[in-house]
Amino acid sequence: MLLAEAPHQQDEQRLVIDVGTNAEMSLGGREKVLCASSPTGPAFEGAQITHGQRAAPGAIERVRIDPVSLEPRTRVIGHEAWIEGGPDEDLPESAKATGICGSGIIEVVAELFLAGVVRPDGRFEESAAERSPRVRFAGRSGEYLLAEAGHTAGGRPIVVTQSDVRAIQLAKAALYAGIKLLMQHQAIARVDAITLAGAFGSYIDPQHAMILGMIPDCPLERVQAVGNAAGDGARIALLNVGSAPRRRAWRAGCSTSRRPPRPTFRTSSWGPSLSPMPATSFRIWRESCRPDCRAPDGRRGRNPQPPIIEITLLRRP
Repeated sequence: MLLAEAPHQQDEQRLVIDVGTNAEMSLGGREKVLCASSPTGPAFEGAQITHGQRAAPGAIERVRIDPVSLEPRTRVIGHEAWIEGGPDEDLPESAKATGICGSGIIEVVAELFLAGVVRPDGRFEESAAERSPRVRFAGRSGEYLLAEAGHTAGGRPIVVTQSDVRAIQLAKAALYAGIKLLMQHQAIARVDAITLAGAFGSYIDPQHAMILGMIPDCPLERVQAVGNAAGDGARIALLNVGSAPRRRAWRAGCSTSRRPPRPTFRTSSWGPSLSPMPATSFRIWRESCRPDCRAPDGRRGRNPQPPIIEITLLRRP
């Protein structure tokens, strides 16, 4: 990934993230590049989600929820048109959903937050059940009906549950914690640009990622997806003889520190809330996003157990 994106050749502070079960990330520029790996778990790839699945034909990949009626619009892989309409609408087989992939679960949780169905602490809002029959409760545990049985390939409804929201909260908290620690080590308050790498990263909607606080504040036009950067770097290493001295210099200059986060981690707001934290640090996002994305502030969730973060310093070759 570093060979392909070459952050050491940039004058700006660029954050590069390869999101997966482990999130590999680098932050820096021409003078110094820091790298870290953060244990996000498999939720971003559709695992640990009630109706989660890998990104394949039939998976819900895009979601929009009307903030008034709470009716969803979805798009599935393999069917270009957005799907909307009542449960009795006759859909072609290619439009029937089989589950929710990683990009879809991120968007639906973000949209539920914006619509006021899910609170900033991750709990379903009980009063939302009065606004739409799609919000249902079994005791104190809520769920949202994303696709009726008639709109699915298996003939069973697809729902987003409280446990699904929790899984995304914990994965998001681990990712953001790793990024924030790199920013602390670099002694910077903001990044200049963000690069999302990997097959999953290429399909993340940057605005929904910022709504959940997965990535730090940055102008949306400076957030880009680059695809399989690790694969590109491997090809460079195999085919470009000139890259060998740079790789040797990096290997010789690396120093790795395996340590838990600083004490401030436990008292900070990097935990699994669903709002960009804190509000002042997401000023650029709040000023540039569409009006219905400016959700009100609310209660914060409790911080998770801090992950172990590996910080690797790459000195300038």
